[in-house]
Amino acid sequence: MPMLLLLLLLQAAPPDEAAKRFTLPEGFRATLFAGEPDVVQPIAITTDVRGRVWVVETMTYPGWKPAGTPGKDRVTIFEDGDGDGRFDKRTVFIDTLSNLSGLEVGFNGVWLTQVPYLIFIPDCDGDDKPDGPPQVVLDGWDLKAQHNVVNGLRWGPDGWLYGLNGILSNSRPGRPGTPEAERPLFNCGVWRVHPVTKAFEVVAWGTTNPWGLDWDARGELFITNCVIKHAFHVVPGGHYERMFGQDVVPGVVTLMESPADHIHWGGGKWTDSRGGQGAHDVAGGGHAHAGAMIYQGTNWPAEYRGRLFTSNLHGNRINQDQIERQGSGFVIQHRPDLLRANDAWFRALELRSGPDGGVYVTDWSDTGECHNYKDVDRSNGRIYKVSFGKASGWSGDLSKMTTPALVGQLLHPNDWFARHARRLLQERGAGDAAPLLEKLLADRPLAALWGLHAVGALTEERLLALSGHADETVRAWAVRLALEPRKSSPALAARLAAMGREEASAFVRLHLAAALQRLPAAERVPVLEALAGRAEDVEDMNLQRLLFYGAMDIAKDRLIALLPKVKLPLLREQLTRHVLTK
Repeated sequence: MPMLLLLLLLQAAPPDEAAKRFTLPEGFRATLFAGEPDVVQPIAITTDVRGRVWVVETMTYPGWKPAGTPGKDRVTIFEDGDGDGRFDKRTVFIDTLSNLSGLEVGFNGVWLTQVPYLIFIPDCDGDDKPDGPPQVVLDGWDLKAQHNVVNGLRWGPDGWLYGLNGILSNSRPGRPGTPEAERPLFNCGVWRVHPVTKAFEVVAWGTTNPWGLDWDARGELFITNCVIKHAFHVVPGGHYERMFGQDVVPGVVTLMESPADHIHWGGGKWTDSRGGQGAHDVAGGGHAHAGAMIYQGTNWPAEYRGRLFTSNLHGNRINQDQIERQGSGFVIQHRPDLLRANDAWFRALELRSGPDGGVYVTDWSDTGECHNYKDVDRSNGRIYKVSFGKASGWSGDLSKMTTPALVGQLLHPNDWFARHARRLLQERGAGDAAPLLEKLLADRPLAALWGLHAVGALTEERLLALSGHADETVRAWAVRLALEPRKSSPALAARLAAMGREEASAFVRLHLAAALQRLPAAERVPVLEALAGRAEDVEDMNLQRLLFYGAMDIAKDRLIALLPKVKLPLLREQLTRHVLTK
């Protein structure tokens, strides 16, 4: 082994030198935002309405402790007051917890995945100190999941808090006190919880060890994953291909596929990609991915906007992919790596864009990975900031803005402002926001639609009107939001059936197929029959699979009557098998 490589393996680059080793595209620069001893073991980050960086530092992993055991895991806040790309104020919010793996802030407090719980720590006065002990919002996540534990908290455009879970052990998540019979069996996939009602839902099932999620400009969810393909477009109600095992929902046989047209390792066994060299280096470095960011900021050049970025653990780099519309969904295509750390200890776990458009990248900084840890170095960790040129910094506070000003932020070209503003509007409620958002519908319908939903001002009449909008994305979201309550009216049922017969966009038909599962089983047949008769979807396997998932709960006699009208071969085959075994 060359002496230089041996030295790189034995010791991480010093914090102040590490960013200087990075290979980045011309014009980009990386700075050390924070490093040991100020931050160690950063497993999750987020930003707040002041642009501050919140970090979970976990001392527990990989030896998860029994539920509720006190520990030394920390939640820390970093501020960069002068905008030079390096923090100048550090505040410890709490440092007595264990088993922390995910983080988000909002609704007057801090949300944390603390296996086997999702907890909320209130901070109503915003003084960066807990107002009381942690409150358990959900329990039932399984400690036996090891490195596949619950993680990945992030606010969705629908106002719910989203998270992930891995494949190694089954969980039964639910609100405390929920009987086991009413808890869904769940291992790998995506879930969400409502911050006000605390309602819990499984969004989609499958993949392997997802550890990163984000939404594109359309509000479409993408997650990153390990071992099998690294990226998935997640449609609510979907069941996706897995590393191993059968889907936990009885009757689901065929699974939806990743839209990625490539893998980031050179083929063969995934274990061969450790080290990220040779053919694996050319392909992208290795099979293991963590973190997901679809860049929608204003600092990086325009060609990077809308691209998916994820950390490649074995390759010690940040991979880059292009997301393109194709058929009812997308295709994800390989693009040159954004960042090569040139440091064998580089283990990025999260990427988050900030208010100035620069991107924060965490570095676990160690030689191991989730399958081969023996000794964990808990003395180090880094957070870098990647900018194009010199990012300007930002020192505002969105929470101080008036409601009209927040509505204006929904149109900001940097989506960081729109996301935080939408959540703040949700916290405030309809009030003065609703009429302003109604006026916005004509020019910026999607932003207005999400805003109206956030403040609770959407009516069925409005959603029915928007289901005929010229923009296919608005039509798809009108369907999704109309069925949030999991019930329909005669007018809505008639409209959905008409869309099934007449909708020209395969993208909207995909979301109509997904929406079936939110209708009472007896009311699904007209929509299912309409979509099943659309011969133009004969080669759309994912849409046909979604239609089958929506048909599984329908009475056997109604499915038998439907079969002669089905023009989609995969759907017909699945339905035939299903009724023969039902």
